[in-house]
Amino acid sequence: MLRTPVDGTRLRILTLLREQDAAADGLTAEAVAARLGLPRPAALTHLRLLTALGLLRTGRSAGRVRYRRDEARIAEVTRLFEKGW
Repeated sequence: MLRTPVDGTRLRILTLLREQDAAADGLTAEAVAARLGLPRPAALTHLRLLTALGLLRTGRSAGRVRYRRDEARIAEVTRLFEKGW
């Protein structure tokens, strides 16, 4: 569930979505792919997994799905790791 790929793509996505412009409105899969230099299907796979884990939330704007960090859930997971699970 919480495995990180060797290349750190999911961590890069979470970091990208923390940036000010992305945090406010979220980013589409296309925008994430473009900013990280990934194919759209690869970005979408990672975004869906992070959403399924509860680390991202989705919303719609102009008919497009936008992804945002779920800060409360990320903090909860962080606390679990700090406690040694």
